[in-house]
Parts: sequence; C-alpha cells; structure tokens
Amino acid sequence: MELLKKTAVEIRKMLINKEVSAVELVEDTYKRIDSVEEKIGAFNSLTKEEAIETAKKVDEKIKNNEELPTLAGIPLALKDNINLKGYKTTASSKILENFVSPFDATVSIKLKENLIPVIGKTNLDEFAMGSSNENSAFKKVHNPYDLNKVPGGSSGGSAASVAAQESYLALGSDTGGSIRLPASFCGITGFKPTYGRVSRYGLIAFASSLDQIGPFGRCVEDVANLYFAISGNDKKDSTSLNLPVENPITTLKNDVKGLKIGVIKELLTDDVDEDVKNAVMAAVKVYEKLGCEIKEVSLPLLKHSIGIYYIVATAEASSNLARFDGVKYGYRAKNPENLMDMYTRTRQEGFGDEVKRRIMLGTYALSSGYYDAYYKKAQQMRRLVKEDFDKVFKEVDVLVSPTCPNTAFEMGSRNDDPIKMYLTDVGTICANLIGAPAISIPAGFDRQGMPIGLHLIADCMKDNLLLQTAFNFERETDYSKQLANL
Repeated sequence: MELLKKTAVEIRKMLINKEVSAVELVEDTYKRIDSVEEKIGAFNSLTKEEAIETAKKVDEKIKNNEELPTLAGIPLALKDNINLKGYKTTASSKILENFVSPFDATVSIKLKENLIPVIGKTNLDEFAMGSSNENSAFKKVHNPYDLNKVPGGSSGGSAASVAAQESYLALGSDTGGSIRLPASFCGITGFKPTYGRVSRYGLIAFASSLDQIGPFGRCVEDVANLYFAISGNDKKDSTSLNLPVENPITTLKNDVKGLKIGVIKELLTDDVDEDVKNAVMAAVKVYEKLGCEIKEVSLPLLKHSIGIYYIVATAEASSNLARFDGVKYGYRAKNPENLMDMYTRTRQEGFGDEVKRRIMLGTYALSSGYYDAYYKKAQQMRRLVKEDFDKVFKEVDVLVSPTCPNTAFEMGSRNDDPIKMYLTDVGTICANLIGAPAISIPAGFDRQGMPIGLHLIADCMKDNLLLQTAFNFERETDYSKQLANL
C-alpha cells in the first residue's frame, strides 16, 4: 500500500535499484483496485493479461541490466475512448458496450514501446460529453476525497484512479477541460498539451478541432515524463505537428525568476468561490516570491468562450457521431422494421440523454438556414478570442486563473440544469479554442477539505515552459503530496 502512495519518479528509482519488481507493482495495483474500486467506479474494464506481460518484459530487462525507458514498469490507466488492440473501447456508451478494438491508438503503441503497463480502461462521461462523470452508461465515478461528490469530467475515471491510488499514471482526453477539471476536483496534476503535439489517431472523436490526449499524475515531473513519452509527429493524424519535441525534463527544474505571470481578471470575479479565489491569490504570491513579475490582464472576449464552444463542439460531435448507426459495428436495435427504423432506434436506444442533446444542438447549428448564424459566427468569434490571447501573450509568458470557479459538487446537484453544468468549464474551454497548452495543479483545499486546482496557460508550443512554471510552484508547496484517504 505504501508503494502506491509514491510518485512514478520515486518508483522508477526503486525498480532500477531492484527494491521492487514491475510484476509486484502491477499486482499491488490490482489488489488496491480490488479493495477500493467498488466505492470509486473508476474502471470500465481491466487489462490484467496485458499489464502482467509488459511488467515481465521490464523485469527481464532489469535482470539483464538493459537500459529502460523512463516510465517502464509504472502502471497506467487508459481512458476508455482510446483504442487498445484486443480490448473493449466503449466510450462509456451502450452503443459501443461490446466493441473490441482491432487496432491500437498511436498513444497506445507509444505506451507499449515505453513498456508502460496498461492496467485497465477508465470510466468517462459518455463519448467524453460532460463535466461530472455522471453521464456514463455503466456507472458513476465517485470523488476519492468525498464519495458523495463528483470527480469532474469527462476523464473522471482516469483522475479518480490516480487520486485513489489505483494507478500511478493515467491518460485522458480534453475537449473543453476534460483533463484539467477532474485533476482539479481530485487533487492531482492534469496536462493538456498544445493541439497537435500528441496524436489523436485512435481516440474516439468528440470534437476534432478541440480534442487532445494528455497525462495525469501525482506530480508535475510524472506528467512531464508521460507527455514526452506519448508526444511527437504521427502521419496517421493530419493535425499532428511535424516539429521536434524537446524533453521537458531538461528545463523542468530551472527557476522562473523574471517570468511574467498574467492573472486573468475575467476569471476572478464574484462568481468564484471565496476559498478558490484565496487559493489562487496565494499561488500568485508564491510566484511573486520566486521572482516572477505579476500583472493583471484582461481578455474581454473570454466571456463568449462557452457559447462558442457549445456551438463548435456540438456541431463537430453531430458530424463525428453520425458513424454510430448500427450498420457495421456497435449496438443495433433488435427486429427493425426497415433501414430507417434501425438507424432511428439504434441511436435512440444506444445514446444517453446528454449525447442526444449535443447531437441535436450541433445538427441544428449546421442545418440549412442556421449555419451562417451559428456555426460560421462561432468560428469567427473563436478567431477573435485567439487574437485576444495573442495580444496578451506579447505582454506575459504564462496566464493564471482558477481551474474551476468551485470545488467538486454533490452528485446529482447539477443534472437538472445543463447551463449551470456547462459553466463549470468557464476557465478551461479557452485553451481548447486556441489550441494552447494548459495544466491544472493542486493549489490547496477548501473549508470542506476538497481540492482546489490552479490553472496555468501558456502560448502554443510553450509546453515545456508551462511545465517548468507548474513545477516551480509545486516545489514550493506540499499540496501534491496530500493524498485522498480512503
């Protein structure tokens, strides 16, 4: 159990020194899952055979004194919308409940190349649509800090698995905050890289111009190592950046003296919980102490981000999810009267309410007579938001705000108010709209003992600078070392 409280960096040293074997790590992880999973609901399925096989390869290399990739042997949980060959990839949807992937996502291939054992596929909001992880077709995910509260979504299973010490690392996807929000609610670190830095091939698409795969971990160094392991150009993904990726570890521990930090005025209003606001301002003081220059900045068009996002994202979702029709794979309605009946009933029965809502919104936005008024206008506004950020990044290096205006809320408390649920992502959506790297790191706890996340955004391609900035804050505080007590 004590092993499971350690970071991947610490475990790496133990593996090399032969204080523990990779097989022991994997087996301990499954014992932990057996112990707490019923309370948490983080996993849709386990991939024990795959994990044990990978661990054996690592132990053999250690025995022969062969060089190992940095994260070799460290158990990892994989979000269940990322394909892993030979295992179910359900996207937490009834329509894909029994779908077994015939191929690996590019990140899954990279995990295998780096000898990282994948221990299971994690629960999520159906098709990654949600902010609370209550939209899964199978079960809800519970926050390890308070089982009556949500873990955040859509990558709630991935975040909860790390926070509950069911895994050391995890991968999620982030379309509007789906990595960073769960990281904030669960008191861990979650990183969304620059759009195109990590291949999306093999990720079940929600909104293709916004989706990005990224890592979870208990500390920034773990996340930086995992990001480097999965990043790089991929010819199978037309949006993948054909640019070299410098190892973030080379600059991670450099100081940040002289760095210009911008505090986003529009995200520190009276709508933000007092405890959250105080934690963010305390974090700003930490950066000031480290020699950073602090400046309040304004992004006047930021208020339109939610509206832009829910037109662009739903429009792309409407198009992407058209492929789930019951013809070639996935769920099919029983005894259809004709082809149209099969299409209609398959989608009615196979999709959950939130997915249906977003498909309908997106279809409306793309429909004849409304395309110019909604989708085209949203894309134009998206460009203006990007220009706002471009101006600000000429003045500062990194932007700071709360990851979310509030900490984790009670399960079921926002299900009847979609607008209130959507506003949960007000601080995170902008990074997806502009394609910039963003990270959430632990920054304290509220009066109920729930974690608070600090949100950092850097300009596109400044991933390493962002990780360096996050690491410096983490080094000055102990929030990342305070684990959920289950």
